[in-house]
Amino acid sequence: MTSWPMLRPAPLVTALWAAAALLSAAPAMATDFPISQSQRETAQKVAQAGVPLSELAPDAPDSYTVKKGDTLWAISTLFLKSPWRWPELWGMNQDQIRNPHLIYPGQQLVLVKVDGRARLELAQSITGPNGTVKLSPRARAESLDDGGIPAIPMHLIEPFLNEAIVLDEDSLASAPRVAAAQEGRVLLSRGDLAYVRGTLPTQGDYRAFRTAKPLRDPLTKEVLGYEAAYVGSLEFLRPGTPADGKTLEVPATFQVKQIRQEVNAGDRLAPVPPRTFNRYVPHAPGKAIDGRVIAVYGEGLNAGQNQIVSINKGTQDGMEQGHVLALWRTGQEVRDTSSGTGRADAIRLPDEKNGKLFVFQTFRRVSYALILSAQQPVGPGDRLSQP
Repeated sequence: MTSWPMLRPAPLVTALWAAAALLSAAPAMATDFPISQSQRETAQKVAQAGVPLSELAPDAPDSYTVKKGDTLWAISTLFLKSPWRWPELWGMNQDQIRNPHLIYPGQQLVLVKVDGRARLELAQSITGPNGTVKLSPRARAESLDDGGIPAIPMHLIEPFLNEAIVLDEDSLASAPRVAAAQEGRVLLSRGDLAYVRGTLPTQGDYRAFRTAKPLRDPLTKEVLGYEAAYVGSLEFLRPGTPADGKTLEVPATFQVKQIRQEVNAGDRLAPVPPRTFNRYVPHAPGKAIDGRVIAVYGEGLNAGQNQIVSINKGTQDGMEQGHVLALWRTGQEVRDTSSGTGRADAIRLPDEKNGKLFVFQTFRRVSYALILSAQQPVGPGDRLSQP
């Protein structure tokens, strides 16, 4: 008689808990990921409970094999109507949500439905007695950047994390500035030397910014912050010497390392901040949000999927990294000529949902968000709400 493989899905939560325990025992690899209060509350309420079957996508598959290039957001989109609810689908508890990204290409995910609820579990196969194949949890302790799938497409926002800067005041006006270049050059490219005047708080790498522009609230026109246009990065080579009454000032020497656009005299410098490796957990805001798109990052007037916009809500408004927001297209004003009386009344059509945003960088009164989806172009003034 043929012995058929026996399938028993192993709860993902068990694997995550074990991996978290291993990570906590390995200081070189352990990292604390930020957890918002809303995430804690959600995790406590739904730990190991899953989601109601009504929350599943109509064509949710019974199983899925993770592929290279997948994200937790994309996988959750296959299974859920509301992808930001993926912590509930995975049944994570408060400890496990600290490091939920232990999913790797080649692993099989199984959708288990019990008592009107559904959970996604991770299957790992091992060979038992008589060649029987069983599925059981397996813990793995890995470095942070080990090929585990991220929550969202990190390659779209990683270059932006050290480039975007919003200041409460135009403090760049007093920052160190590029005063001159070799041989009287006006524009500096990679490898060129730049001579910088001003107080340098540290040595090392600096970012160069062009004059900061105000970010205004689309409704009130109030200045919410100053966005500085990223130019490139420069490396400190040697200090300068101040004027002493007998000799002229000698500026500090820098070398241009990378450029987004050519460095000009007058560009301002700010130290490169310490690199942080963010693990984003998509989740809905815990309270009602009524916000607006301020601008498309860069020079564009409108944006689409995978582009970045600034919004008029920041940390003081409760914005967090990982918040998912709904995008609304403002209803158009039209003329109603349908009455048959010859009159043409002015009416405004209702706002319609246009897509979703993912907040990944927050400042006090402004945040930056990635457009996850958009049916129509996104522009300044478009409305934001809870998803």
